[in-house]
Amino acid sequence: MFKLEEVKYKDILAIDELYIRAGEITCLVGESGSGKSTLLKLLNRMHTPSEGTIYFNEKLIAEWEPVELRREVVMLPQDPVLFGDTVEENLQAGARLTEKNLPSKEEMEQAIQQFYLDKNLEADATKLSGGEQQRLALARMSLLTPQVYLLDEPTSALDENLEKDVMERFVSHVKKEKKTMVFVTHNMQIAKEFSDTVVDISPFALNGGRENE
Repeated sequence: MFKLEEVKYKDILAIDELYIRAGEITCLVGESGSGKSTLLKLLNRMHTPSEGTIYFNEKLIAEWEPVELRREVVMLPQDPVLFGDTVEENLQAGARLTEKNLPSKEEMEQAIQQFYLDKNLEADATKLSGGEQQRLALARMSLLTPQVYLLDEPTSALDENLEKDVMERFVSHVKKEKKTMVFVTHNMQIAKEFSDTVVDISPFALNGGRENE
């Protein structure tokens, strides 16, 4: 799926070799600022390595057209971005950005219910709490069918019990669809419970925990 060889990014990361296998759930852990978010962004060309090579499906990631790549490798940042005013507009946004068919109202309602978001599709998304916006973003991602989901602290605004329930549902969705997921978390219990592989990227960090993206 992904192969990184002799990859460096500015003064943040230096990765001699790293493999991320298809069909698995991989969790990135490490001290704050060690480059976890940077690595996610390297995997969908939001960042370009200063040195080295990255392969996606055995093709140099630099040879992928960025929009085409991001249809297959979808990323959810730590602070979810809203697209439009209503819950419905936000749920449709992923399909619009990737030029796919819009989900039906029934599919959208099922998606938000799946992630414990008790809102109408017409509800004002700008008035949602941080945790509700994270769940809305996860629902939006679940309506897409990429090969890879990249998630940066996707449940950081949720309390412990809800965090576990939401992660369980998203991971179940990924496994049911036989997709690949790479996520960042500071919660080691979540990392161990929901991933097939845990990668500590602290040894790859160059700047002593100052990820300046």
